[in-house]
Amino acid sequence: QVQVVESGGGLVQAGGSLRLSCTISERTVNTVVVAWFRQAPGKEREGVAGFVISSGGTVYADSVKCRFTITRDNAKNTVYLEMNNLKPDDTAMYYCAAGKAENYGTILLSKSYNGWGQGTQVTVSS
Repeated sequence: QVQVVESGGGLVQAGGSLRLSCTISERTVNTVVVAWFRQAPGKEREGVAGFVISSGGTVYADSVKCRFTITRDNAKNTVYLEMNNLKPDDTAMYYCAAGKAENYGTILLSKSYNGWGQGTQVTVSS
């Protein structure tokens, strides 16, 4: 099973930036999409951004469009989430996931993924 490890979280002031990293242990035929999810206390986990490995296509949640960018370094087998203009509402545990989504409509759904990282905390102060 694919192994996923996140890093890069931390504490930042509103308006600041952070970059999260997600390293995948190996690429398998089941690792078609890599995505970032987040979960705040008392809230459901939500998909934030997804990257389709074969095409380089990306998908973003409306709440982060124009602020977050997901990219991939093929040589390092690493996916990044660049987060700019952070807001207190972005505070959450961020998880990276690897899996196989059926179509673009399912990329930001948890059920599309079978490999999850342990999470990295992002805290945005006002």
